[in-house]
Amino acid sequence: LYGRLNVNMEVVNGKQTGSGCPETCPNPFKFRVNSNSSMFGIRGAEPLGDGVSAIFQIESGLSSTEGRGVLASRETFLGLSGPLGTFKMGYFLGPYDDILPIFGNVPTLTTSILSTAALWAQGFLGPPEAGGFNDRLSNSIRYDTPTMSGFNASLQYATAEGTPAPGSHSIGAGASYTNGPVQLGIAYEGHHHVRGPPEAPLTDRALSVAGAYQFPLVRIGAVYERLKYDATTTTDLKRNFYGVGVTGDVGPGLLYAFVGRAGNGTGSAVDGTRIGGLTKGKDTGSTQWVVSYTYIMSGRTLAYAGYVKIRNEANAAYTFNQNPYPILCDLYPDGACGQPGGFVVGMAHFF
Repeated sequence: LYGRLNVNMEVVNGKQTGSGCPETCPNPFKFRVNSNSSMFGIRGAEPLGDGVSAIFQIESGLSSTEGRGVLASRETFLGLSGPLGTFKMGYFLGPYDDILPIFGNVPTLTTSILSTAALWAQGFLGPPEAGGFNDRLSNSIRYDTPTMSGFNASLQYATAEGTPAPGSHSIGAGASYTNGPVQLGIAYEGHHHVRGPPEAPLTDRALSVAGAYQFPLVRIGAVYERLKYDATTTTDLKRNFYGVGVTGDVGPGLLYAFVGRAGNGTGSAVDGTRIGGLTKGKDTGSTQWVVSYTYIMSGRTLAYAGYVKIRNEANAAYTFNQNPYPILCDLYPDGACGQPGGFVVGMAHFF
């Protein structure tokens, strides 16, 4: 049995929709209390001989601020693990998520509004049918190689059952290398005919490359991402993203700082085409800043405080990856999208 509770208090703001926009839209400061990827799980293994074990896990999401939860809503699978690697079937994150800890190794677990995935992977969109990456894929099979001389690789296939288009599926692949202070990773995820109407299904693709180096007291990580969406069956929408994160041992805790830049939307799509926060055309970029400090209270408990700001240009519409905050987003080319930001104070406990 295992789990964690991660709860914080937030003060957030960002121009919201309202009458008379964009001149008179409300821009309130709002106090919130949120649960951030709190969960409870059970996992185990049964040795079968020759170093091979049957493995299982059932992980359930909890809302520790609303008194509810969803059984098996997180990493849930059955499989085999042994000298040749690990094979599992079920519902779980893809290799694309393995890139996140390399550049976004936030001590606060990247699961609050401080998450570095607000722009990267358009994480706040959620499942593939909404256009998001870095989400759990249902009806999946996955194989992970054993680690050999610091290298390992992963391959995942999801059947996309329930989507209306025939032949829909998702594929994820990744590889990483760790050698002393050096960590490198690359990952790809493609959603084939998962988004869009059944008569005109659309395909989306994402590629990320990340690296990090651990100095004696400072860890520096960086990431590059390329997104490509089908806007229609004959046009596309593309975007580049760059980010740098720094984690330092400061006093009794860890200080973290991150800056990420999503470029303008490009491609053959019509100006104003929007998928999530990404829009084609001018003034469609966005920059995210995060700074946080984490105090390690014990081996199982930590406290943290931080600030995040997403500075959308006029026609961008990005918001927090976790606990999204509603913002104004007028239509291109006269956009007046909000710029969400917030202060956070929280605790996490592992059991």
